[in-house]
Amino acid sequence: MPTPRNHAFAGAVNGKVYVIGGRISHPFIIVASNVDIVEEYDPATDTWGPPKAQMPTARSGGGWATFNGKIYVAGGETQTGPLLGAFRALEAYDPATNTWQILPMMPTPRHGVAGGFLGNRLHLVSGKISSGGYEPGLRLSTGAHDVLEIPQ
Repeated sequence: MPTPRNHAFAGAVNGKVYVIGGRISHPFIIVASNVDIVEEYDPATDTWGPPKAQMPTARSGGGWATFNGKIYVAGGETQTGPLLGAFRALEAYDPATNTWQILPMMPTPRHGVAGGFLGNRLHLVSGKISSGGYEPGLRLSTGAHDVLEIPQ
């Protein structure tokens, strides 16, 4: 993979795999750098293509789901020296046009959110309302369940 990373979003559309965002960890340092990189892998030729349109909000550790040829990415986290936080962002990548669409934000920020489609409804469930690096002893998990209807 051209950009080694962890906590990335991913999706498969039209026989190709897209790896989106994620973070690059720094050895022996407690923080990580989120990236906005989108890379396409073609298993038929075992090759990585050129970089695609950057995601609007660089982040890692969120949820994703694929529907109708688009990859939806939700939430995520950031871990920098001065900031540990979660995102409310919801965006969709269209590989056919190599474009991003910014959608209405989730009401509650969270990382580790589970995403999936039932019909044309995107369900975003659970997660943690802060970064995974924030552990002061408080319970920061949520059972929130948001549903966004996507036009077909």
